[in-house]
Amino acid sequence: MNLTVEDLFDLNECLEKAIFNNVNYPWEALSKIKTFLLEFSQNLSDEFEQIGQYIWVGKGTTIEKSALIKGPAIIGCNCEIRQCAYIRENVIVGDGVVIGNSTEIKNSLLFNKAQVPHFNYVGDSILGYKAHLGAGVICSNLKSNGGMVKVKVGGDCIETNLRKFGAIVGDNAEVGCNSVLNPGTVIGRNSIVYPLTSVRGFVPENHILKSSGELVARF
Repeated sequence: MNLTVEDLFDLNECLEKAIFNNVNYPWEALSKIKTFLLEFSQNLSDEFEQIGQYIWVGKGTTIEKSALIKGPAIIGCNCEIRQCAYIRENVIVGDGVVIGNSTEIKNSLLFNKAQVPHFNYVGDSILGYKAHLGAGVICSNLKSNGGMVKVKVGGDCIETNLRKFGAIVGDNAEVGCNSVLNPGTVIGRNSIVYPLTSVRGFVPENHILKSSGELVARF
């Protein structure tokens, strides 16, 4: 089914890759973020500076005055934290990441060079290397009935035992503007989601998901 950590991500593009030790499906790391972050912060290199309570930022990162960061959080080197961004607890950000205008991140992990530049919500989610969310993309992390989130793959469902779980977006995946990634969405490497698409379940790697729901191979 290509849903494992190795199927979706290049762990060499994740400074904090040890969070995936003994993890099969990537969403299993979501409940580990806070504890792991605090432990990992004790061994950060001298490229990082503590700028607030439980907040560490790497060299070369720029943070606009209107951005708000509420720790615990680790933000890598050479990132852009743009105006009115809100980083809200238990967030690990790699190097060269863009978190942009009015974007909110909560209990999530972003690999190197991921981009969430305009009006995005990323809750309880993992974005891979060079994953990109278009303007207005939302990672919805809570079912309407408040129940446990399942990952739908074809006619099967995988139990996650998580009440809050947004999306897993693989390396180099592109999600078009104003799309909604419903709870438990997994998008494979190098795949594209058209704008204005409501996504549920699994999009295999190297595929295109059209707004109509049609799934075609990407060549």
